[in-house]
Amino acid sequence: MTEKIKNFINGKWIDSADGKTLKSINPADTSDTIGIIPRSGQSDIDAAISAASNLYNKWRLIPAPKRGEIILRAAEMLNKRKQELGTLVTREMGKVLAEGLGDVQEAIDMAYYMGSEGRRLSGETVPSELPNKDCKSIRVPIGVFAMITPWNFPTAIPAWKIFPALVSGNTVVFKPSSYTPVCATKLVEILVEAGIPDGVLNLVHGTGEEIGEYLATHPKVDGVSFTGSTAIGEKLAKMCSTLDKEISCEMGGKNAIIVMDDAMLDLAVEGAIWGGFGTTGQRCTAASRVVVHEAVYNKFLNMFTKAVSKLRLGNGLLKITDVGPVINKSQMQKILNYIEIGKKEGAKLVIGGTTYKKGVCANGYFIEPTIFANVKQKMRIAQEEIFGPVVSVIKAHGLEDAIRIVNDVKYGLSSAIYTQDVNNSAVAERDLDTGLVYINASTIGAEIQLPFGGTKKSGLGHREAGGRGGAIDMFTKWKVIYRDFSGRLQKAQIDKE
Repeated sequence: MTEKIKNFINGKWIDSADGKTLKSINPADTSDTIGIIPRSGQSDIDAAISAASNLYNKWRLIPAPKRGEIILRAAEMLNKRKQELGTLVTREMGKVLAEGLGDVQEAIDMAYYMGSEGRRLSGETVPSELPNKDCKSIRVPIGVFAMITPWNFPTAIPAWKIFPALVSGNTVVFKPSSYTPVCATKLVEILVEAGIPDGVLNLVHGTGEEIGEYLATHPKVDGVSFTGSTAIGEKLAKMCSTLDKEISCEMGGKNAIIVMDDAMLDLAVEGAIWGGFGTTGQRCTAASRVVVHEAVYNKFLNMFTKAVSKLRLGNGLLKITDVGPVINKSQMQKILNYIEIGKKEGAKLVIGGTTYKKGVCANGYFIEPTIFANVKQKMRIAQEEIFGPVVSVIKAHGLEDAIRIVNDVKYGLSSAIYTQDVNNSAVAERDLDTGLVYINASTIGAEIQLPFGGTKKSGLGHREAGGRGGAIDMFTKWKVIYRDFSGRLQKAQIDKE
């Protein structure tokens, strides 16, 4: 079934101003068109921003607990429709159904968490140095936010941004990826049904090339939350800095798992498979490198290769499928190009390395799970984000060498270590230069009650998700209030004569 998708601007579902459209295609079966969507232009962005700007003052004055109640109602609706929405994620993005359902579960978790923030949004009250005077800090919203989201988590990542922005009192213009627009639309439909007032949340479909930059730099946009490539994120950050706009960018990763000589190898292999080939390697936290102690390198590589050889490619809606397709033809070609680069650099192709077109995979964008061995740290396949089912296995001489290898990239999002030595794990969690560190677990699996984000070229600005330093900090600004009820002029820091 092909859906006719529309923009949502000022409470109305409408086509783009010029009537142009795009198609959303199932990457597992390119004969399946999921939706026809607007290919919006600048006038559509203008209309959405105007609506968000007009409603801002009304929305920010609604008590935060009432704003939170709308998000909590959305949580209940998401929960009731989890199977339907998870199936749609799999159909539109390609990840296996268990992960599609997990994508929706992240949105549910975030809705419950951020909806409850409506009754917190805490500041602090402190004593004054003067009598009959009190002091406090409060959080206030920033204004109109542009949300630009990717295709790999088409329900979860929009939820990570939209829910905290709304509960904080901001209004939103949301531009999702043009590869997963139907998932984005269903999320907005749920929020509308939950009671978001007209104009507070606006949805504009289209390509990033045509409207993304225009949206982010629009003079009536007060802040930007972006998830995508490092190149685009850095470009937007530079542009926004000259315009005095708040911006947060969650960008790329070249994440690594360290496997020490005392590691439980069966567990490490499972972690490397989940990290490297979960979501077909299309996660910013994917474990595209495995750094293995030389004492167990050959044994680990043999175990890892044997396990990967058993992974089954296919449509994610089939229960037997372990690995789904990559998102589209251009991404498939990019990954294949990197595989050729790895060969030319002298890495050993152990398994995979080509497209897969058999049986149910005949009409999709499938690439065999791929392992390279004998990888040197300065090879491009060990330095650059591939964003596909390609894992480089690198030999290390010991813990210090392994940490050096992990840190020797421009990214710093996620890392992991498998070891039974508590001292090794303590050194690793101290010295790994990444925003996320996992001990005896893979590089993926962040939970929403703590901040999410990375160092170096993996992230700019505030972190996402929950906890101190998380998304609420992104979507609020501090106001400090001093109230003097003494009835006379008091001068702080001035000695009395």
